Amino acid sequence: MTSAETPRRPGRERGFTLIEVLVALAIIAVAMGAALRATGVMAANNRTLQDKTLALLAAQNALAQLRLEQVLPRAGTRTMPCEQGGRALQCDLEFTNSMNRSFRQVSVRVRDASASRPDAVLLQLDGLLSGVR
Repeated sequence: MTSAETPRRPGRERGFTLIEVLVALAIIAVAMGAALRATGVMAANNRTLQDKTLALLAAQNALAQLRLEQVLPRAGTRTMPCEQGGRALQCDLEFTNSMNRSFRQVSVRVRDASASRPDAVLLQLDGLLSGVR
């Protein structure tokens, strides 16, 4: 044995203790739990955005259909199915008179027909219909 080498004591190996390993595992478990929660929230937000996008398309289609009919509807309400993207949606149309008799204000409320709460409105879109040609 040369003088440059230091003798090692038997039983004193360098490495991590059991406590250090357990603390590191606990920190990793907390971080993984937070990441899993964030993933769940992002998935729920994605579903909500998809529902609102489909509801907006359905409401815009309902307004476009009313404009293409070129008939000024009477004041009142009407309900019609407005499927969009394979989803069963329901459009509630409410027609009200405006100050000018040549226009009708229309409010389109889109609901999910298959939802557990059928009274929950996904989206409301307001527009005007004109009788002027």
